[in-house]
Amino acid sequence: MGFLDALFGRSKPVKPDLDQLFGVPSAALTLQAAKGFTPTGLGSVCFAAVEGAAFTEVQRQVRALLDADTGRGGVPVEASRDAYGYSWLLARHTPEELPDLVNDLHAVNSELEANGFGPQLLCSLVGFRDAEGRSLALVYLYKRGTFYPMCKVAGQEKRNNPLEIEVSDLLRDDLRIEPDLSRWFPVWGAPGIED
Repeated sequence: MGFLDALFGRSKPVKPDLDQLFGVPSAALTLQAAKGFTPTGLGSVCFAAVEGAAFTEVQRQVRALLDADTGRGGVPVEASRDAYGYSWLLARHTPEELPDLVNDLHAVNSELEANGFGPQLLCSLVGFRDAEGRSLALVYLYKRGTFYPMCKVAGQEKRNNPLEIEVSDLLRDDLRIEPDLSRWFPVWGAPGIED
């Protein structure tokens, strides 16, 4: 960082650290013990698709990688596009297979990044639910290298902000929590967040 950057308050952006995703299983234990939230087995990756044969080939490779266990009873990955035109890949596992789910999400992000499509990555999320039926997602912001919780109010496009703050405080020792609350974007309708 140079003198002018310091003078004008600019800072270097945080580099993505995909290995942060491996902190999710530890965070899941903390969430379950303190708040009763357990993994749903659902997780997804969001990216901005680009036109071209190279990106199409990388998408095909990623889907083939995630679908490799379908012959042994695994569930194929599901692709979708949201109302904003972003692409999502949804992976399904049993709730007990959270480490496998995290490995899948890491593999998708790594494959896109390794093939030069890191700038297209937006976020990844892992879904949780408690005994009251409340849904929660831990959202990893690729470009920030941080997490934030998104807690939906059942049946509504409304967030439970007090619970989000409580969960973020709870997980500060397990995950790198995004300090800028304005970056805690709602991801309505995202695959992996149950209603």
